[in-house]
Amino acid sequence: MANGDQTLELARAALRSEPRIRYEPGAVHLAIADRILTVEGEVENVAAKKLALERLAAIPEVAWVVDRLHVRPATPMEDSEISNRVRDALLGEPALTTCALRQWLKGQPEMVRKPPGGAGLIDLKVDRGVVTLDGDVPGLAQKRLAGLLAWWVPGTRDVVNGLGVTPPEADNDEEITDAVRTALEKDPFVNPDQIRVGTRNAVVTLAGGVPTESEREMAEFDAWFIFGVNDVINRIAVHA
Repeated sequence: MANGDQTLELARAALRSEPRIRYEPGAVHLAIADRILTVEGEVENVAAKKLALERLAAIPEVAWVVDRLHVRPATPMEDSEISNRVRDALLGEPALTTCALRQWLKGQPEMVRKPPGGAGLIDLKVDRGVVTLDGDVPGLAQKRLAGLLAWWVPGTRDVVNGLGVTPPEADNDEEITDAVRTALEKDPFVNPDQIRVGTRNAVVTLAGGVPTESEREMAEFDAWFIFGVNDVINRIAVHA
């Protein structure tokens, strides 16, 4: 069995082996104790974060990964601004109108929506750019949509989606595909008619053609933002 130093070197090698992670040793810190690996710091985007966690968890010498890895925000924001933007996005989403919404600011809760006869409750908290969603929603589609809206706020550094689903639903690749299609349809910077989506074993494949590299990249990030996606294969071509 590898010792701590050897395990850390295996972890660094795993991060270096995936070019999409763009591993920067000074930005990502690793520590190991009793086969529990802690990863802390910032990476460039959500793809890098998810890939890093997947690669580290696959190391046989690692029993558990403590995730303290965040995404470098596109636009630095105060927690209150992030919270208010996520709140407004949740309030404006038609698929979430049956859900009550409780916002926490400076440790104090405020019920901002309580629809009569509604189903579900979303608790919204933000701490140092990390958005936490707790509570309960009527379906996996709503859980994934709430997480997507939180990720779309440019100051968000991470989304901890702890929303439960009542009644419980079995997850599958078709559910993930539907969620990715919904994300593409709602993204004003992406033309969903030009993109095909498929999912196998929680790995999403995107195909088709778009006019710009930025649209290709945004479509991929939309897929990464979806809860439960393990990897994204981007086969979208850019047509000048």
